[in-house]
Amino acid sequence: MNTSQSLFERGMRVLVEGVSSASRGPATFGGAPRYMSHGAGSRLYDVDGREYIDWMMAFGALPLGHGHPRIVEVVSREIARGSHFATALEVEVELAEMLVAMLPHVEKVRFANTGTEACMAAFRLARGHTGRRKIIKFEGHYHGWWDAVLLNTNPMPLAALGHPNDPIRICDSSGIPPEAQADTIVVRWNDVAALERAMALHGREAACVVTEGIMSNMGVIPPQPGYLERMQELCRDYGALFYLDETVTGFRVAPGGCAELYGLTPDLVTYGKALGAGFPMAMIGGRADVMAGLEWGKVLHFGTHNAGRLALHVAKTMLEEMTADQGAGFRRIGDLGRKMAEEVRRVARVSNRHKIVVQGVNSMFQIFFTDLEAVTDYRDFCGHVDRAKFRDFALRLMDKGIYMNPSATLHSLSAVVHTEADIAATGRAMAEVLEEMP
Repeated sequence: MNTSQSLFERGMRVLVEGVSSASRGPATFGGAPRYMSHGAGSRLYDVDGREYIDWMMAFGALPLGHGHPRIVEVVSREIARGSHFATALEVEVELAEMLVAMLPHVEKVRFANTGTEACMAAFRLARGHTGRRKIIKFEGHYHGWWDAVLLNTNPMPLAALGHPNDPIRICDSSGIPPEAQADTIVVRWNDVAALERAMALHGREAACVVTEGIMSNMGVIPPQPGYLERMQELCRDYGALFYLDETVTGFRVAPGGCAELYGLTPDLVTYGKALGAGFPMAMIGGRADVMAGLEWGKVLHFGTHNAGRLALHVAKTMLEEMTADQGAGFRRIGDLGRKMAEEVRRVARVSNRHKIVVQGVNSMFQIFFTDLEAVTDYRDFCGHVDRAKFRDFALRLMDKGIYMNPSATLHSLSAVVHTEADIAATGRAMAEVLEEMP
């Protein structure tokens, strides 16, 4: 890692942590990260010439993989016609039409740049539409780094969390005034009784209940059967908007995201990551009467770079590719993700040296070093997942040419460009690492 180490030392002099996000810096890697030079298909290549099978795929932003020919073609063509106009665009209408056609619960959309920005606008819209102020969110769920919802998103010692019926609110950042979070209610996730209690206490004052459809900020933790459906019912009963944050799961777990997978009709959704296929692109969507709150600045959401024309063309191309042949792209990534998860389970059984649980939903999967049979919520993760052991595992895999983010709170993903050979090679590397680990 001579070149990576040198770049890290240079970066530390001019960049905070040598990088632009803590999730890719020394706090995650325990030292110098691998500096990448380029990607192709399912592969990443670092500045020292090493090749990796990439299972991170830019935190889920690349369902088509690196350098997909159609993405390269459309960007090459459109950049010659201008990078950005900040005007109304034909492709803007075309992409919105595609999204409304694909997502039955979405009647209108508004484009943004990042998941955090889309979530901020959605929360403001929920408050504006309902005239209410409270937001109900869940332990372990992440909805961007906006002040009001940056609570209980990082792993903490179990003793710090309080009683599950009354979680201690833990602010995840300095620089946030307490009043910014005064109207945010934190509830244990995957616990129907806890949610019913919270709604009985706060439901009539809640602008929205917001949830990840699959807890993706603590690896991969699926909802218990019927849990999200009950959440939707409670929102209807109390007049709060049901806000499904699909920033991570959108165009990953199904063509219609978690809403399709679990039969939901949310009032508000947000999308990011995979939507832009590697370009900054996010979306707020929902019922027409709710989305009407954004008209004429009633609920303000401006942005010079909203609906960047290159990102619009890329997103449209990604959806065309993924939906071709009756959604073959979505079937493929789901099949590959499930096969990779099963290969990890097989390798762990054969090794039988470490207690491992693999959880996944279609193209998303994560490996937990834990004594539990299943990780069902934030408290299970905080109390029973060995994050240090996972980091050791992931860093050892990198030395064998397999790239997974070393943070156990994240997860791995499949792309259409992964192959059965990639799965087999990853399984062999994992088998070696499990034997090497203490």
